[in-house]
Amino acid sequence: MAHVSINSDPGEWGSSTDPGERARLLQSPCVDSVPKSEGEASPGSRGTTSTFGAIFIVVNACLGAGLLNFPAAFSTAGGVAAGVTLQMGMLVFIISGLVILAYCSQASNERTYQEVVWAVCGKLTGVLCEVSIAIYTFGTCITFLIIIGDQQDKIIAVLAKEPEGAGGSPWYTDRKFTISLTAVLFILPLSIPREIGFQKYASFLSVVGTWYVTAIVIIKYIWPDKEMTPGDILTRPASWAAVFNAMPTICFGFQVPAARSLSPLGALPTLGWSPQCWQDCHVSSVPIFNSMQQPEVKTWGGVVTAAMVIALAVYMGTGICGFLTFGAAVDPDVLLSYPSNDMAVAVARAFIILSVLTSYAILHFCGRAVLEGLWLRYQGVPVEEDVGRERRRRVLQTLAWFLLTLLLALFIPDIGKVISVIGGLAACFIFVFPGLCLIQAKLSEMEEVKPASWWALVSYGVLLVTLGAFIFGQTTANAIFVDLLA
Repeated sequence: MAHVSINSDPGEWGSSTDPGERARLLQSPCVDSVPKSEGEASPGSRGTTSTFGAIFIVVNACLGAGLLNFPAAFSTAGGVAAGVTLQMGMLVFIISGLVILAYCSQASNERTYQEVVWAVCGKLTGVLCEVSIAIYTFGTCITFLIIIGDQQDKIIAVLAKEPEGAGGSPWYTDRKFTISLTAVLFILPLSIPREIGFQKYASFLSVVGTWYVTAIVIIKYIWPDKEMTPGDILTRPASWAAVFNAMPTICFGFQVPAARSLSPLGALPTLGWSPQCWQDCHVSSVPIFNSMQQPEVKTWGGVVTAAMVIALAVYMGTGICGFLTFGAAVDPDVLLSYPSNDMAVAVARAFIILSVLTSYAILHFCGRAVLEGLWLRYQGVPVEEDVGRERRRRVLQTLAWFLLTLLLALFIPDIGKVISVIGGLAACFIFVFPGLCLIQAKLSEMEEVKPASWWALVSYGVLLVTLGAFIFGQTTANAIFVDLLA
């Protein structure tokens, strides 16, 4: 079979030109697939994750620091009604994208997002997918550094007993200094190692922190502090463009988890997959699907539907309650809208800081792994190269990545501006790549007479690609001309 995997030889970048062979590769998932190799066909290779466990993992894969921006997204969209409608509509496409990825994974016998795109869509789309992942993880690392600075500002204000907005603060409380110090002392040492086994210890704190933030936002809406007065409560969007401008936040929220690259149930690490598969919900969905005891597309549809409904409740609760608490005056990072001296919120800030400290290292590892794979294929260097050269290249890559993200984070004022840029790219993982995979998978079927269902699926794939390209183009253009150049 001529399919492309992430560790394939440089000469095998393209997919087969033999339509018969390609059809056999992309056979219908309802037919028992032939394993990729005899070595992988052993009975012990079957996944061990139960259906309930898969739901839990998917939920944790799509919940993270992105929820901090959801109240501002509701404000941008034009109120609760517009925000809820937008989220519900997006949910349909998110679930369908996850099911399509499972379908193509089973058809191509590939076990990671990148490998599925490579095998189904070929070299060019595979390279674009990996480059998109690298850019996306780079932008997310910038967002995490900004979040650290935001939360530290509030915590330092309480510890120093300074009124908010007070001038003449000591140099060691300056935002640029605190971000830089935290990054150098904690993030850089976590980012340099070749492996990131520490992630299993960060997972629990990340999960607790995410749910705690949501609980605090809801409680503070039900029992608000007297000094908190909401701004204007919008009831309708200012324009259709405003609704689309809220889409990057929703895409970003469902694509950026906190630090939980290893399954909390302990099932997935035993399969030997690289942690690069675990930076977000859609990219992680393929290995999660293949880790199930019964990896069937129909069962997977129920899993992702249940998981997305749970995630939707968390994001919707945070978005609605945060927006109604502060109205149009809500900050892009909702925790910044609360008073500095609120101890319950201070605990939430501490959880977020701990979460993103390790999340940065994990996402950097993901981006570095993708870039390393592209470099090795381009140079034709075998994976089993000299250890010394690998170490030097890894250190240089890490330092360059770290310094660039830190420099940009020091001069970008809030996470909203970064999310507006990379949120459109997140739409590619939700819409464009799954849509392209569906189209290519159906076009590769060797059926003389195409049934109505075939045309319906191809049309839906075209819709996904068109919608994703529109969201990416519109939000990216808006981010450049409104947020970055304003």
